[in-house]
Amino acid sequence: MTLILGLETSCDETACALVRDGREALSNIIASQHDLHAEYGGVVPEIASRAHVERILPVVRESLRAAGVGLRDVDAIAVGHRPGLIGALLVGVAGAKALALALGKPLIGVDHVHAHLYAPLLTDASKPRAPVSAEALYPALGLVVSGGHTALYRCDGPRTLTRLGSTIDDAVGEAFDKAAAMLGLPHPGGPNLDKLARDGNDRAHDFPVSRLAPDSLDFSYSGLKTSVLYCVRGAPVRDGGVTRFERDHTHLSAQARADIAASFQRAAVRAVTLKIERALDAASERGHAYRSIIVGGGVSANSRLRTDLARLAERRAVDLHLPAMAYCLDNAAMIAGLAHHRLINADTDDLTLRAEPTTTA
Repeated sequence: MTLILGLETSCDETACALVRDGREALSNIIASQHDLHAEYGGVVPEIASRAHVERILPVVRESLRAAGVGLRDVDAIAVGHRPGLIGALLVGVAGAKALALALGKPLIGVDHVHAHLYAPLLTDASKPRAPVSAEALYPALGLVVSGGHTALYRCDGPRTLTRLGSTIDDAVGEAFDKAAAMLGLPHPGGPNLDKLARDGNDRAHDFPVSRLAPDSLDFSYSGLKTSVLYCVRGAPVRDGGVTRFERDHTHLSAQARADIAASFQRAAVRAVTLKIERALDAASERGHAYRSIIVGGGVSANSRLRTDLARLAERRAVDLHLPAMAYCLDNAAMIAGLAHHRLINADTDDLTLRAEPTTTA
């Protein structure tokens, strides 16, 4: 039996969780910074870092209290040390090192992106459910959809991942946030756009769905963003050597904004499902069919994506594993959960562990 304390500070959530045996989250405390960044329309790195410094100790204390355990009960300290905002990551890594050193506990660094693919395997201690066996799960097709990353992986185990494709420009979550900003929606943009889209006609606009090369598993969202920009603000005009737009979202009716949101969401999600279909076909052609599809990242909370993925999985007769809503956004439970598989194999780090702004795979 293992009990791991996880820390997560890669962007604008300060999080701490206690996870037993890699699956059961005894606590999952998240201090969001949405209120701090709302007026800027996005995350300001310096503000995020300073907020992490202020919040990390209270979040750790609350997580321990909620789990009903003490620091001495913990077997290891895990931390998301890549990728992310370097200043934000440094707070979590420094905090994890301090705890590990003071307690004499192992330190484990976890890749934040890889941890998102572990999130669907987590269960809440207050709502236990039977764990999915590795034999039923792997090999799996993994999809990470977040504000900073959009990628497909072949997953042969929790720690054995091979990247098949990723975005060549913008991540899907970033596209959601930018489209939301164009429509005048507050931060965080993705959830607010999802809500607005429910009142819209998703066929009102035929926004482009990027396909790239016929055999490519990479993603691209820059073209979709540009199409939405022109739809909302019109074609740019040059005035005295300066390029400007003649209108913005305030010129649109409420229904027009909802229609744009719904049409954008349909195109953004369609780009994801097309790549999943392509990956499933490619694996079948090689005789290496996947047993399941695993999805993680903030955009996995999107209602249209969850619905369309469920339909795809049913049609393709493959199991679909989506994270519970509590584990879609950045959280420390997924960090602690994945760290379990390093701890049981005696694969730990020392105090030279570094914060790294990019992922390795």
